[in-house]
Amino acid sequence: MQLRPLGATGLHVSRLGLGTMAWGRDVEWPMARALLHDFVDGGGNLVDTAPAYGAGVAEKMIGKALHAGLPRESLVIATKAGFVVRDGRRVIDTSRGALLNDLEQSLRRLGTDHVDLWQVHAWGDAPLDETLSALDTAVTRGMAHYVGVSNFVGWQTATAATWQEADRARVTLSSVQVEYSLLARRAEVEVVPAAAHHGLGVLAWSGLGRGVLTGKYAGGRIPRDSRGASDHFSWFVEPYLQPRSSAIVDAVTHAAQGLGLTAAQVALLWTRDAPQVASALIGPRTTEQLAELMDIESKTLVPPIVAALDDISGGPNGLRPPGPGR
Repeated sequence: MQLRPLGATGLHVSRLGLGTMAWGRDVEWPMARALLHDFVDGGGNLVDTAPAYGAGVAEKMIGKALHAGLPRESLVIATKAGFVVRDGRRVIDTSRGALLNDLEQSLRRLGTDHVDLWQVHAWGDAPLDETLSALDTAVTRGMAHYVGVSNFVGWQTATAATWQEADRARVTLSSVQVEYSLLARRAEVEVVPAAAHHGLGVLAWSGLGRGVLTGKYAGGRIPRDSRGASDHFSWFVEPYLQPRSSAIVDAVTHAAQGLGLTAAQVALLWTRDAPQVASALIGPRTTEQLAELMDIESKTLVPPIVAALDDISGGPNGLRPPGPGR
């Protein structure tokens, strides 16, 4: 799989990244192990996780795979901190002590002495300089090699990046992770331009529109084996089961039929090759789903198709170079 630099850094990540949000709930250990090995065998290296995923179980699964012989050097492990489950409740705590404690626990679960990319999972109430000082400490101590932010809006991303750039003793940010798909293009307004200005790589999560862009929910269907039918993920899918989404899903499906691809492949290609995207994160629950998504490696969308999908989902992308069909 083709590798891309993560923003302005020397770290190279696969242009598809393996997300683990469902691990520990919808994905159990045997499937997680198979997904990891198939992903690495296919040339992927970026695996994105977090303490909040399965209340730490996702990180433990990655650690178990490493202990079982998956080479540590084959993975670019990205995890997060500041958004955890405590006593059954989700808590955002971006204080310096909480962040570094989260990282220490992540390293124990992962069974490694460092992560390649450490991200602040969400904007919190702690002073920003305190939050960001934890990133400096983690890199200085060798606990993380690169750092970034996740789910920050545009002004938050720019403020954090500017603060780190203001003093050479601080570690510059490498990335921003944000939801980005044909159903979620708000990142183009401020987050992606901020990333471009500060040299950050964009890690785009849910390029399949939380599964809706696969077409599985067309016509109001909610398959029993889908996330939309589960008690713990129905809230995640519901916002995109709206009339506006139907026209976009129909356009993706129509394009897929003409190109001999699946709707999921078309949607993922659009996200993967959008400006500033270093890697599009995917969350397959089976090896069959993973194979379908990884099959796009040698494929691209022609400019007229991209332009048509841009137009129906919100208009031209201002950062996209003009080309035929624009």
